[in-house]
Amino acid sequence: MHPSHCTTPADRIRLASSMLAYEGTYGFVSQLSREHDISRQSLYILKSRGREAMERKFCIKEQLTEWKSQIERIVLTLFTESHASREGIQHCIKEILGVHISTGKISAIIHQAGKRAQEYLKRHIPKGKRAIALDEQYSSQRGEAYFNIVDVWSSLVVASIPPVAVDTESWMLLLWQMEEQGFQWKLTVSDGGKAIQDAVHKVTPDRVHQRDVWHVLHECQKVQGRVHRAVVSLQEQTPKVEKQAKRVALGKKPLGRKPKTDVVAHAKDIEQMEYVATSLHYLSAELQRLLEIVVLTDQGLLASQARQEELHTLLALFAELCEVTPSSLKKEVEKLLRHVQLALPCLVTFCQPLDTIHQSAIDQLGEAAVHLIGWAWQRRAILQPQTDKLVADFPPDWQTHATALLSAWNEAVRSSSVVENWHSILRPFIAVHRHLSADMLAILAVWHNHRVAPRGLHQGQSPLMRAGLAKEPTDWLVALGYSPLASASAGQGQSSIVPSKPEMEIIAA
Repeated sequence: MHPSHCTTPADRIRLASSMLAYEGTYGFVSQLSREHDISRQSLYILKSRGREAMERKFCIKEQLTEWKSQIERIVLTLFTESHASREGIQHCIKEILGVHISTGKISAIIHQAGKRAQEYLKRHIPKGKRAIALDEQYSSQRGEAYFNIVDVWSSLVVASIPPVAVDTESWMLLLWQMEEQGFQWKLTVSDGGKAIQDAVHKVTPDRVHQRDVWHVLHECQKVQGRVHRAVVSLQEQTPKVEKQAKRVALGKKPLGRKPKTDVVAHAKDIEQMEYVATSLHYLSAELQRLLEIVVLTDQGLLASQARQEELHTLLALFAELCEVTPSSLKKEVEKLLRHVQLALPCLVTFCQPLDTIHQSAIDQLGEAAVHLIGWAWQRRAILQPQTDKLVADFPPDWQTHATALLSAWNEAVRSSSVVENWHSILRPFIAVHRHLSADMLAILAVWHNHRVAPRGLHQGQSPLMRAGLAKEPTDWLVALGYSPLASASAGQGQSSIVPSKPEMEIIAA
């Protein structure tokens, strides 16, 4: 009858201890295998596990150092991924690991990581002249805002500083600081803030400054909304006016402070307001069309000079609309006209650099071919979002010029949406922490720059990769000098030993 196979922890401990104690003794492994009916391979596995357990138990300093690094990773991961406050991080660690870490210790970890992140951002600057989006995100302090600079082509956060006074001098200091760090740009884009515009013109007067088109179009939408509400209000008053007219016809006095009793005049008011609403909608739609990167005509592409002429005609129609607008909304429409007039010179700065590329393609392919390429680019979301695959659908002799056209259109800058996206990322952190320090902003910038897009046109790529600063996705905490997530042995099913409570208290101290 064979001896029973060891199944209890005590049996496994005894066998592992024997293998370690008689290591090197000839024939001992074979003897244990026969006595306990266990394969030699199983005995060697027990021996390996016993040695690892003893090393972990007797190498306390190394184990505590490893767990201290893991605690730092946990704190920073909860801070970035979960938008957790210091108290929230403290509570999560208490619930998960059963150990109390003071908020002071958490603040120290964030401060240390922030210093590393600031140094990291200074060292990792995109090469070449870039296009950057600038904007302010106002804080709880009156007249102060976070200043943010984001690379347009890669969404890389280049600079993000704590709240300072929103004025020209503050922006000039930030731009000079970026120049000292070796960052270069050929184009800036913003929402039209006066402080940003003045600073850009003073620091880099020879470079292009583009206004964000969507802020101007948003102003048009707001005025359209007010005019539409005015039309609805007049239409809702029609039954009351008819009722008042009947009272007057019966010889009674109308009711109310300023009653309307003329049905015909009221109908003319509605007709006039509807005309203003329809005209404003048409002019806004035309403005949006003329501010597109590619504007198609029956003959081909609209050149920058022709575009300017049509925009001036559009402004003349806006001025005529102001003359027929009722007095209740006339100031709103006039204000919109002034807003568009002041913004227009900087709204179409992206057009002129495209004329040379357009003309070169027209000379080689003809206007009809370039018109077709522009038509396909406008519908790239349906046909094929990726440029190389869209180019492959054209005839071979078109592909060189099609690639040049599509690349120029893709790189044309007319909006500051990338910095607005960065604001949306910062907003929940500001809501939780009330104030973001320079350390926090640097951590969030490094974390964002390493984030890989899970879907969309840039799927599988991070801002660092799109900016040419990395070839493969990397762990942002490893980039800051922290240890990797886990050892290879943990991924092979060998469970790591969690430190005891006294040891955890040493880590948290």
